[in-house]
Amino acid sequence: MSDNIFFKKKNIKINKIYPGFTFKKNFLINDIKSLDKAKKNDITFFDSFNYVSLAARTQGSLCITTEKLKDLLPKNIEKVIVKNVLFELAKVVKIIYPNSEIDYPDLSLQKPIKKKFKNVKFGNNVLIGKYVKIGIGSIIGSGTIIENKVRIGKNCIIGENVILKNSIIGNNVVIQDNAKIGQKGFGFIPIKNKNIKFPHIGKVVIEDNVEIATSCTIDRGSIDDTVIGENTYLDNQVHIAHNVKLGSNCMIAGQVGFAGSSKIGNNVSIGGQAGISGHIKIGNNVKIGGGSGVVKDIKDNQIVMGYPAVPLKEFLKKK
Repeated sequence: MSDNIFFKKKNIKINKIYPGFTFKKNFLINDIKSLDKAKKNDITFFDSFNYVSLAARTQGSLCITTEKLKDLLPKNIEKVIVKNVLFELAKVVKIIYPNSEIDYPDLSLQKPIKKKFKNVKFGNNVLIGKYVKIGIGSIIGSGTIIENKVRIGKNCIIGENVILKNSIIGNNVVIQDNAKIGQKGFGFIPIKNKNIKFPHIGKVVIEDNVEIATSCTIDRGSIDDTVIGENTYLDNQVHIAHNVKLGSNCMIAGQVGFAGSSKIGNNVSIGGQAGISGHIKIGNNVKIGGGSGVVKDIKDNQIVMGYPAVPLKEFLKKK
């Protein structure tokens, strides 16, 4: 059964999605997952040679892919061959999760019921959605909105005018004023003269002891989740796009931007106004200078700077 708690899934069999195909088994779709997380009765997708190793080990029942990539998948997996994988995936997600394309307002919001949230302190004009869980010892600032099914751990400090949706927050987390977390990411597929919205069915996971400063924005994942590792600190106005995985014990200075699906290791420090391109990997113990533009992978224990970012010694030689 799907573990997606934030978006309602339709129970539908695979032949209803693809009535023109002949499948070995007409299975009830469990969920839509990335290659590495897909299990039996899940739909997955494979659109780039960058994910060959994951494709070879995927356990999903059906994969949306291309003619060039199909032979890199396990023989026992059903394959739907298309020209544009992400466009096809967007159509399938919309069918299975009909309300995932647009962030509809949470109309269940109401003032918190004190009996329900014992040992939690609330400021003025706080609004809480249905099925929200908040751990003991947490404090919620005035004007904050916590939408349906959000989970907040123990001893958290949530500032004023914060909006939380589609998120699971660990213990001892600090989120300062005006942060916006869990909204739909910036995902579009250009088709001829039209941009097609890509639905986002993932969530944001913020682990224990994280601090998020004023006016940060953290988008939820598209298919995977956006994750902020434990004991990581974000300065003001940091933007984290969908599917980003930010490791533990990281220090991110103000106005840094992470593009979608970038993966950042542990103990990474990034100076202010740096930009991290999408779908790249940054190793552990990396330091990135302020204002840098990271456009390719960085291995462990590197210090880089510049645009494009290069090793510090190389950068200094050019000065």
